Amino acid sequence: MPSLWDTLAGLRVRIDDYSTVRREQAVSSSFTRVTTTDVLHGGEEAGHGEDVTYTPEDHARFPENEQLAGAWSLDRLSRHLEGLTLWADEPKMEASGDYRRWAFESAALDLALRQSGTSLADAVGRPYSPVRFVASTRSQIEPYLELNPDLEFKLDVDADWDSALMERLAATDRIRVLDFKAYYRGTTVDLAPDPQLYRAVVEAFPDVVIEDAWLEDGCREALAGAEERLSFDAPIHSWHDAEKLPLAPRWLNIKPSRFGTVRKLAECIEACEEHGIRMYGGGQFELGPGRRQIQRLASVFYADAPNDVAPSEYNDGPAREGLPPSPLPPPDGVGF
Repeated sequence: MPSLWDTLAGLRVRIDDYSTVRREQAVSSSFTRVTTTDVLHGGEEAGHGEDVTYTPEDHARFPENEQLAGAWSLDRLSRHLEGLTLWADEPKMEASGDYRRWAFESAALDLALRQSGTSLADAVGRPYSPVRFVASTRSQIEPYLELNPDLEFKLDVDADWDSALMERLAATDRIRVLDFKAYYRGTTVDLAPDPQLYRAVVEAFPDVVIEDAWLEDGCREALAGAEERLSFDAPIHSWHDAEKLPLAPRWLNIKPSRFGTVRKLAECIEACEEHGIRMYGGGQFELGPGRRQIQRLASVFYADAPNDVAPSEYNDGPAREGLPPSPLPPPDGVGF
């Protein structure tokens, strides 16, 4: 039986040239989100992929003259991309190398599927299903629940969470994932590991998936009894990274841009299925086609999980009437 990657590796894609689209969204007075969409042109079709690099200055010199024209298989094109730098200068963040590579790889997959007149679901021989999603926010969930009592949430834990706040959140029974963000360094969202906080969270939310908890310095002991609920995100750029974790994960947050290549993404998804590891989709504050693509991946591979792939409208402002409810209907049409 062919592997998941084998079902995609032989897809043919013809590229004539490519262009880019820069998008910006002011998130706060101190942060503007910038992404670049890579558009591969081939005949009358175009394939799109999004570079979600977080440092705005790294989008200023997106490569414009890489030699991509020609007829390729996805596998051969990926090997060709391996030999290209794709950067004028070293990116400010190490992970950005994977983010830019994914822009080209996902655009190539999109174009190959469109030129073949097929969808991702048909290409891998699986159906599209309705996509359950969670809203990713901080602790002020009441305005959302007033508008949609059925909405579920993924929350970032904060150092100032006390027992009263945790009891209030737990009482809603709408929290599905809590993120400790222990593997980020020097960002506005990272949280210093704290065994006392870990223990309080695990006890207050006995059924919630716990993401990116630190496993040293007394933190693993504080998580005793919650091992089946532990999930990982930031450290995972390949299945090999999952194998290196100090415990066998039972959950993984699948963010395709972290993997860089379609092959590494496919290998990790397949390995998770083989090892009984539950998956859910994750986003990177995409402003363009990347958001649609993570929803389609979820629709094919982990549709009924607590997917952090809410429609982009949830990133555009506060809780308000008209936000799409979960689940999202199965997608249609060709491409990725």
